[in-house]
Amino acid sequence: MEKRNLRKERIGVVTSNKMLKSIVVSEVKKIKHPIYGKFVLKTKKYVAHDEKESCNEGDTVKIMETRPLSKTKRWRLVDIIERAK
Repeated sequence: MEKRNLRKERIGVVTSNKMLKSIVVSEVKKIKHPIYGKFVLKTKKYVAHDEKESCNEGDTVKIMETRPLSKTKRWRLVDIIERAK
């Protein structure tokens, strides 16, 4: 059998679910500035596949890397960690 490589996983917050079977997930990181030492917030957006359309804006989700599903979609929804209040 062929062994598959480990796939990247990210945890982020759903910022948009207006597309059909797609969500936009934002991952926020705190990175220390190399010179000034101040912590800066960096945001990275991922477009993920949501087959059941179960996510709403504000949900905290886990996504996993997958094969290209469209022009921008390379991630899929694995788990909803916490629902928005």
